[in-house]
Amino acid sequence: MDGVISYDNLIKLTESILSAGCGYSPGEAGITARVLAEADARNVPSHGVSRLAFYRMNREKNFTKPGAEPEIVWETPCSLAVDGHDGVGAYISEFCVKRVIGKAEDAGTCFCAVRGSNHYGMAGIWAEMIAENDMIGLAFTNTRAGAIPTYGRRRMLGTNPIAAAIPGDGGRGGMFLLDVATTTVSHGKIEVYDRRRRPMPQGWAVDENGAGTADASEVEKMFRSGGAYGGHLFLGGEGEENGGHKGFGLGLLVELLCSGLSAGMSSAETFTPGHGSGITHFFGALRLDLFGDPGNIKKRVGGILRAIRESEKAAGQDRIYIHGEKEAEAREKAMKDGVFIDGATRDLLESLAGEFGLVPPQWR
Repeated sequence: MDGVISYDNLIKLTESILSAGCGYSPGEAGITARVLAEADARNVPSHGVSRLAFYRMNREKNFTKPGAEPEIVWETPCSLAVDGHDGVGAYISEFCVKRVIGKAEDAGTCFCAVRGSNHYGMAGIWAEMIAENDMIGLAFTNTRAGAIPTYGRRRMLGTNPIAAAIPGDGGRGGMFLLDVATTTVSHGKIEVYDRRRRPMPQGWAVDENGAGTADASEVEKMFRSGGAYGGHLFLGGEGEENGGHKGFGLGLLVELLCSGLSAGMSSAETFTPGHGSGITHFFGALRLDLFGDPGNIKKRVGGILRAIRESEKAAGQDRIYIHGEKEAEAREKAMKDGVFIDGATRDLLESLAGEFGLVPPQWR
């Protein structure tokens, strides 16, 4: 059965589970819980508290090492490289993003490459954090290998999302916030279809023989089996006819910025037993006043976005959405009415709370 829970209660419960079940410190649990709850509040359940099962597994297999502190291994006035030492992904990312913002405030821009991290939640949350400081925010990450290069057969790259945030003149609701996997969908969306026992759309993935499939459960089994064949298709699908090579190129760009610049593991090398997860990130910030008066720039950005929203609609459509709008509106509703949790994730939360002797979730 589905459920609804207040945002604050969801964060508190998630913090408690991470502390009791994964050994996270208060600081590690706090930022991770907020990042996960934010995803559910924004109606992005693929990156929400359902990730707790994945985080717990990574802790048990020693891919994630709570207590590990990020270390700056290279630094200039406008850049830094960080080794996370296989620590908690959101904790490492907050460390890096705060320093990127601080350096950009002084130098106008800053970029950060990170190695030895873990899953950091929605990429867009980190880009948004930067943009809230009158900056253009960038956040990229690699993931475990799940995607097949154009004309390839073996999984070599991750879903490797790109997030970019540019502030407009309408506050958070007026921000352009692009957060997309370079594959057709993130792997978490396939997991959502598996949990809900629903067929997924064709064009998301292929099986081990290279045939398209709509069976999310079979794709999940394929990943869990440890094989190296079959997986996600990049944006544009198979081959080059519909632009699959372009999606592949974007995914490879993310890999090189994250893993190449940080001297970290590529997606194909991540989650090797005995070596931590090896996830890598890349963050960037550019102050708006590098290009003119920030107020005028935000007004111009807002004007462009409004012109697109107000342009002619296709037959049967009454709205054009700008990237980030649906999520911002879902969050606003969740703050008032509570956060929707699907039945499978509700069962997970109740099971974990019971296992660790925690106060059960307070469903509305």
